[in-house]
Amino acid sequence: MRFQLSRQRRYVSWRQSLLCSLTLALSWGAAMPATLGAETVTIRLGPFQQSVAIADLEKFAKTGDLPENLQLFSSILTPQIRELLTKRLEIDPAVADKFVAELKQNPVGKQFISSLTAVIPGSSAESLQATLNLALRQVNGLSALGFLRAYPQENVTVDASQAISVALELNPSYWQSQIFGAVLSRELSAKNSTLLKTNFNPAAPGKQTVQQQTFILQDRQRNRTIPVDIYWSNGDRQNPMVVISHGFGANRRFLRYLARHLASYGITVAAIEHPGSNVTAISRNSNQPNLQKLLPETEFIDRPKDISFTLNELAKLDNQPGQLQGKLNTDKVTVIGHSLGGYTALALLGAEVDLSQLRQFCKDSLSFGQAPGDWLQCAAASLPEQKLRLKDERVKSAIALNPLVGNLFGKNGLAPVKQPVLILTGTEDALTPALKHQITPFSQLGGEKYLLSAVGGTHLSISDPTYQASDATTIVRERRGEETKALRQLLQGVSLAFVKQQTPEAKTYQPFLTPAYAQSLSTSQLPLSLVSELPANLKPWLKLVGQ
Repeated sequence: MRFQLSRQRRYVSWRQSLLCSLTLALSWGAAMPATLGAETVTIRLGPFQQSVAIADLEKFAKTGDLPENLQLFSSILTPQIRELLTKRLEIDPAVADKFVAELKQNPVGKQFISSLTAVIPGSSAESLQATLNLALRQVNGLSALGFLRAYPQENVTVDASQAISVALELNPSYWQSQIFGAVLSRELSAKNSTLLKTNFNPAAPGKQTVQQQTFILQDRQRNRTIPVDIYWSNGDRQNPMVVISHGFGANRRFLRYLARHLASYGITVAAIEHPGSNVTAISRNSNQPNLQKLLPETEFIDRPKDISFTLNELAKLDNQPGQLQGKLNTDKVTVIGHSLGGYTALALLGAEVDLSQLRQFCKDSLSFGQAPGDWLQCAAASLPEQKLRLKDERVKSAIALNPLVGNLFGKNGLAPVKQPVLILTGTEDALTPALKHQITPFSQLGGEKYLLSAVGGTHLSISDPTYQASDATTIVRERRGEETKALRQLLQGVSLAFVKQQTPEAKTYQPFLTPAYAQSLSTSQLPLSLVSELPANLKPWLKLVGQ
């Protein structure tokens, strides 16, 4: 999924950002008695400066009515800002102390606290940490107003321009994942490395010569034109077929290196392009400021149907004379999807979209503080159905890479999935943060499952090095290319081993679905892990997102 927004849209109007950014930057505090903390907040924007009583902000947040002395801010204090002022980040007391400790130890956490010292002139890292320590001991969650009340001065001054800069890059889900990544990194370094005893490396290129051909499929019933790149070699019919589904705003070449790698081992791969959410479709809507409206709600139905339609057409092609005759095993399929493609893969495997729970989240919890993926999923809330069942019996397993999951499947929608699933997560993924979109969904799966983690990996870390984005700029920094080479190698080896589990060669490839294989490619710059169960000491962190 690529969130490609033009430069002028990276900055929302300063009037709305003023309190929005204040909320995001300070959303780590909790409600404290007024006598122990600030009474007023002074908002500073260049030469402009205005003091506001926190009690008046609290009254506005509670009732929606603006006191007379806040009428100046009537264009700023919108219903959305009112929601932000009272929105709470729930953190279980059992992990609160760990959360603060990790925030202070994690280099990225230290940078965040340093950024807050610029947002609040005159503050120090020590004063911010002390306030956070006190606030986290409360039982009613973290809120912006709570932080202001907890701050140990009568007045808090906020530099709005600095707050806006911080808020554009951060969201609570991202920081939860950052802290989790620090814990995971130490968990990996504490384990004794187990040597992998094998002379075979599934990440190395296979011996088969890869061929490629592009087909343009026409689904006239849905008025969809679906380009498909087929990669194949002289493989065994017993191999499953692989279908690759790209993410939001990408195209079918996003994972080209992975398609060619699998084909070099005799696996036929179909990389399809979804016409309603590829780079062309998103470019047409690039002036749309609302992420919910960048994507047609019907795309959550059409994407899985694109794959089912493609399998129908390829089944016909498999019976026709030509180079591909007998090479398209459409009855036994593994879907590999990235981001929105990860959602697509899980839906085809039988995960049920719970639109009623999604609508509740989008109505009650969606705010400026949420990650872009949280906004994007709410496009589906406009669908009239209560649940979506898009399962295709031909899909036998799925690999979901940085999947967009969030609230799409509710609390129980992944329970029906009993087939093998492999999920990739990156702890620095700011678009679909790890805890909410990958690690929590992984914990909800009941069948055979694997979690591949890259500490420091971002949303696009596994993209083809030759894949070129459009001229529009992305809104977050990505780690790609040479610095994530080890991750792509691991993905090649693990994907091949995962697909081969459905063949007579399963036993040969099983050693490459173990922690030892991930450790063999792990580096200090990019620690990698592969587990089939979340370690017990990491499970409490799921409570950060209410699991």
